[in-house]
Amino acid sequence: MKYPVYLDNNATTPIDPRVLDAMLPSLKEHFGNPASSSHEYGWYAEELVQIAREQVASLLACRFQEVIFSSGATESINLALQGVIRQARESKQSSRPHIISAASENKATLDTLLYFADRKDIELSLLPLNEFGEIRLSDLSSAIKDNTVLVSLMLANNEVGTLHDIPQMTVITRPKGILFHCDATQAVAKLNVEVDFLGVDLLTLSAHKISGPKGIGALYLRDETTRGRVAPLLFGGGHEQELRSGTLAVTNIIGLGAASRIAKDEREDFSLHVSSLTQAFLNGLDQLGHPYEINGPAIGRRLPGNLNLAFHGKTASRMLSSMRGKVACSASSACSSSSGRPSHVLQALGFSNERILSSLRLGFGRANTSEDIQRALNAFEQALNHA
Repeated sequence: MKYPVYLDNNATTPIDPRVLDAMLPSLKEHFGNPASSSHEYGWYAEELVQIAREQVASLLACRFQEVIFSSGATESINLALQGVIRQARESKQSSRPHIISAASENKATLDTLLYFADRKDIELSLLPLNEFGEIRLSDLSSAIKDNTVLVSLMLANNEVGTLHDIPQMTVITRPKGILFHCDATQAVAKLNVEVDFLGVDLLTLSAHKISGPKGIGALYLRDETTRGRVAPLLFGGGHEQELRSGTLAVTNIIGLGAASRIAKDEREDFSLHVSSLTQAFLNGLDQLGHPYEINGPAIGRRLPGNLNLAFHGKTASRMLSSMRGKVACSASSACSSSSGRPSHVLQALGFSNERILSSLRLGFGRANTSEDIQRALNAFEQALNHA
C-alpha cells in the first residue's frame, strides 16, 4: 500500500530519523528529572537539556541563557504577548499599552491580541496588507504611538509564504524602545533566523515544523533587559529562569535540539531542495492546462517550499475529496481548518469568497521526492478533470 503523497509540511513535518535516534535513549535509560540535583539521573538529564539549549541557541546565534523552552509555538507566542502586556500594565509603563500586528498573523497571535483588545486591556493596530500580504515600512512607522510597547509580525507567513522585511522593521522600532516579537516558526529551517541579523527582541519557534517532535518549542528573549519586560504566565517551581514553570520535557527538548542542529547545518541544501520541487510541480501543473493563480508573492519572493494556488472554476473541498488517499494538502492553515472557517489569511489579502474557496495550500518538505511530485500531479489532473 502506498501512502498519500504528503504535501502539508507547513502544518507539520514528519520526524527526521536522526532526531528520533537522538530522543530514544531518554525514553529508556536517561529518564531523570533535570531538576533533581542530588543524583546522577538528574545531573545527566540536565546535561542533555543544556546540550539541546545550546543547539537551539546556535541556530539563532544567541546565548543559551536567552532560550526558554515551552510546549510549542502557541505557548511561546502567548508568553511573549501576554507577558509583555501584563508587565507593561503592572509596571504602569502604560495602563493601556499599544501593540501593532497584522491580520495575516497566525491564530495564536491574532486570537491572543484580539482577546485583550476586546477587553480594552490594550490598543491594537493591524497594519494594512497589499494583495501579496506585504507591509509597507511607512505604514509601520505611521502606526507607532507614544504608548506602543510591542510589534508582533511573522518572518514568513504559513499560508501564502509572504516574507516580511523584519531587519528593516526593527531598524524603525529599536531606537524607540519598542519590543519586536517575531514568529519564525515557518522560517527557521529555510531562512536566516540569526537574531542580531533580524534585530528582534523576542522570537518563537516550534520543533514539529522542522522535522522534530510535537509538544516542544522555544522562546528567545534578548538579554536581561527584555526579560524584565515579560511577566511569567505559569508559576510553580521557577523553572526556565522563573518564566515558564513546569517539569521539562527532556525527550522532546532533545528532539528540538537535534532538529535545530540539522536545520542550521542543512538550511541551504534544504531550501534548494524544496524550491526545486515547487518549480517542478508548477511546471507539471502548467502542462495540465487548467488555469490557476498563485496566492501571495511570486516564486523567489516567498517562503521556499510554500505554494497557495487558486484553481478557477473549482472548489478546494471537492478537489481534496477527489484526491483523498492520494495527496495530503489543505485549504488553509491547520488552525483555520480545525475551526471550519475559510482562511483568515486569504480574507486579509482581500480575495473574494470564490477565490478563497477555490484555493489549496501545498507545503513541500525534506522527505519529498521527484516521484512524489509526479504522483501528486497525476492526482491533481484527475481532480481538475472531475471535481
